[in-house]
Amino acid sequence: MQEIEMIDHMGIGVSDLDAGARFYSACLTPLGYGQITEVTPEQTGHYHGIGYGRDGKPDFWIGNSTPVTRAIHIAFTAPDRASVDAFYEAALAQGGRDNGPPAIRAHYHHDYYGAFIIDPDGNNVEAVCHAPE
Repeated sequence: MQEIEMIDHMGIGVSDLDAGARFYSACLTPLGYGQITEVTPEQTGHYHGIGYGRDGKPDFWIGNSTPVTRAIHIAFTAPDRASVDAFYEAALAQGGRDNGPPAIRAHYHHDYYGAFIIDPDGNNVEAVCHAPE
């Protein structure tokens, strides 16, 4: 049976697309995500966006639309705990603020290993691995 995702893709507005691209490119690379595509205002009439994902499919977009006025929470799947650690370090190096270092969060479940960063626009960005050590 084919696996079907609940959400096909999502996007957020960022206040500075170049800074957002540096931040997300750095912290998503350890998770196996990369920039898949970019759409320009010439193509869309106004929107400038960068799509990140795996296997050629952009699942997560950042763009020049107005950032949300309230912070949102985004959690990215990490293939292993070392990737969570690398996400955290890369995000801090790109100006993210600590919102919870890599650790087991047993209140979610006994193998929940996650790290939380506040991105340049105030969003709570997480990398999480659900696999046992």
